[in-house]
Amino acid sequence: MDRIDNRVTRLLGVRYPIVQAPMGWIARAQLASTVSNAGGLGIIETSSGELDAVRGEIRKMRDLTDKPFGVNIAQLFVRDPSIVEFVVAQGVRFVTTSAGDPRQYSAQLKAAGLTVFHVVPSLSAALKAIAAGVDGLVVEGGEGGGFKNPRDVATMVLLPLVCSKVDVPVIAAGGICDGPSMAAAFALGAEGVQMGSRMVSAAESPVHENWKRAILAATETDTVFLNRFSRPGLRALRTQKSEGLEREAHVGMDVFARAMDLYFGGDMEAAIALGGQVVGRIDAIKPVAQIIEETITGFRATIERLSAGYADAARGGRHPSRER
Repeated sequence: MDRIDNRVTRLLGVRYPIVQAPMGWIARAQLASTVSNAGGLGIIETSSGELDAVRGEIRKMRDLTDKPFGVNIAQLFVRDPSIVEFVVAQGVRFVTTSAGDPRQYSAQLKAAGLTVFHVVPSLSAALKAIAAGVDGLVVEGGEGGGFKNPRDVATMVLLPLVCSKVDVPVIAAGGICDGPSMAAAFALGAEGVQMGSRMVSAAESPVHENWKRAILAATETDTVFLNRFSRPGLRALRTQKSEGLEREAHVGMDVFARAMDLYFGGDMEAAIALGGQVVGRIDAIKPVAQIIEETITGFRATIERLSAGYADAARGGRHPSRER
């Protein structure tokens, strides 16, 4: 398929503006390399805090792909200032920063020649990141899985608001799993999308099959929001454990103490399985290459259908959203 040419693909050096979310322990070479090889951008996580392991995963990426990939600096979990030198030393050219002040690392990363996008959950955070000199933004709606702003705002509201106020390229995150949702994000001003839950369920995802099956079985209401009145907010799959924590005043990071038993052992009650509301739209485990190909095909078909449909609507035909 033809390359999508816009500011995101040019900055990232990729064929398609689809980025894989930097999920702790999951976003490593096994998954990230398949995303990069399929034309998107694989991201290696640091939120696990296991920098020695991350260094090894970056080395593996060099063996598994010759395509661009990135690294996320999750500031909530990585507090060592040497992280900038660490990332630069790995030869990485693209970084997303998240869960912290964009002023902390942006200048150093950009001075080293890296492209930097900051993850934001609100307009005020977006403007702060722009003032810090970032190259672009990942605008993340509250329906997405993982760590969230307790005052969450849905992508449908947040994305067009931020895009109306900034001039940098924007990658949309939260609620995106296929071509139509990608097209919707572009209609609201984005030039790229990030997928988390969709990639957790992918065939190449390293998580246990129990987690993948839980995603397939979930409805759109099968997530819970923890720490609504505390920090950090967390959106996770509904399980007996997570539902029991939903009304707690504060859920600490000790909830991940047995994360490995869930992530790779399949015990869904050992910890919490982070996931977004979009799990209600995921009904099959597919290879990453198929996910990306179908997303791009569906994206283009949606745009073409809407373009043709609105032309027809102008002549008195049916509304394009009703055309199937």
